Amino acid sequence: MKNPQTKQLARERISILVANVLKENDEELAAKQARLAKKVAMRFRVRLPYEARQLFCKKCKAFIVPGRSARVRIGRSKTRAVRVTCLKCSHTYRRVLME
Repeated sequence: MKNPQTKQLARERISILVANVLKENDEELAAKQARLAKKVAMRFRVRLPYEARQLFCKKCKAFIVPGRSARVRIGRSKTRAVRVTCLKCSHTYRRVLME
């Protein structure tokens, strides 16, 4: 069993990697860092933060950055939702907004 200090260190490392991915211009390096963040989370049995989990495509599991590798649209129906389309596999899914 991993001790709490290593899990905390893993969480910090994951947050640093996700922050680097979001500001990185090189797509290849960003994808590599995103895979590394997911690998660290699996290795130390730590859940990815909600914000980081939302940035992975549900179908192809690629890291998507809104505006660069994903299209983000606001739904027009009564259910307030944001539609996210992955530009790699063109899978569309909705995130329902709570009011």
